[in-house]
Amino acid sequence: MIFNSIIPLPFYTAIFYNFILVLVILAALHLFNNGYDIGNLKKKDALSISLLLFALLYMGLRPISSRYFGDTVTYSNYFKRFQSGGEIKASTDMVWHIFMKFCSSIMTVKMFFVVCAFLYVTPLYLATKKWLSQDSYLLFLMLIASFSFWTYGTNGIRNGIATSLFILGLSYSNKKHLSFSIIILSYFVHSSIIIPGAAFILNLFYKNSKHYLLGWLLAIPLSIALGGFWENLFMSLGFGDDRTSYLTDTRFVDQFSAVGFRWDFLAYSATAVFAGYYFIIVKKFEDKIYIQLFNIYVTANAFWVLLIRASFSNRFAYLSWFLMALVIFYPFFKAAFFKDQPKVLARTIIGYFGFTYFMFLIN
Repeated sequence: MIFNSIIPLPFYTAIFYNFILVLVILAALHLFNNGYDIGNLKKKDALSISLLLFALLYMGLRPISSRYFGDTVTYSNYFKRFQSGGEIKASTDMVWHIFMKFCSSIMTVKMFFVVCAFLYVTPLYLATKKWLSQDSYLLFLMLIASFSFWTYGTNGIRNGIATSLFILGLSYSNKKHLSFSIIILSYFVHSSIIIPGAAFILNLFYKNSKHYLLGWLLAIPLSIALGGFWENLFMSLGFGDDRTSYLTDTRFVDQFSAVGFRWDFLAYSATAVFAGYYFIIVKKFEDKIYIQLFNIYVTANAFWVLLIRASFSNRFAYLSWFLMALVIFYPFFKAAFFKDQPKVLARTIIGYFGFTYFMFLIN
């Protein structure tokens, strides 16, 4: 296709990260020099739409390679099996399997990955636009610049689509039936959504962010003290169906960069926790949408903290990390918290993507 015919495969991912790096630098420079204003409304919309088209087309038209794009080949093989008349055998995530079966009857596998990218990126664009209208570009850019964005668009594809739909569902909080319907749909795309989904339901009945924060803090000593107890507990409960094999199966150890108590990823997770603490508790920011985002994030992240030693615990971390950009950046566009706030935002943008870019360089 258009990209993989001109871009050598080993450089494909690098080009994505470096392109986002350029956008982040330009955004930070503009914030330092001109504040939030980036021109008229049409220009703001054009930036968001251009980023949307780049992300979904560049990701969707990537080469089919297991070496560089993880499970892309696995999805391709499933798709081709359906094309050859294969039947749905799975008993979970039925919306996803029906969707794949349907697509296999009307399109090529290349087009299927474009559609997947569309379903992954477009809900993020729509959600940020719903929350911030024409000022959505920077928040949308930060979602694209997130640590796990590229990975879950090219490897954990089904999980990525499910979390994007979940975010879209949250953006319709003023239309509860639609919001619930989209969130339920996301669960049937990937059942791991049960974790942020349970946090979503809990927040409907209890909204005290101080107590959510205390729960997250408590999860750290509980995880340190009780070691593998939590992995074995959730395994015995059958939590998360076949995905619980990641918790205790040592076959996966070599496929994860490091196992044990991940202080580095805990510190990374804590940046969003601290952001929520600062905005909600210190600055008394009472935006209902933000309180919901923060409460869901810390609840899902606390679940991961308990399982932090497990092989492939990063898959559970992602069930909170996909909300991290929203928790850190959403308040900047809703109220004034700092002197020279655009400059603070610029530094935060650089630091946030700096971690993403550093992890890309060392992996």
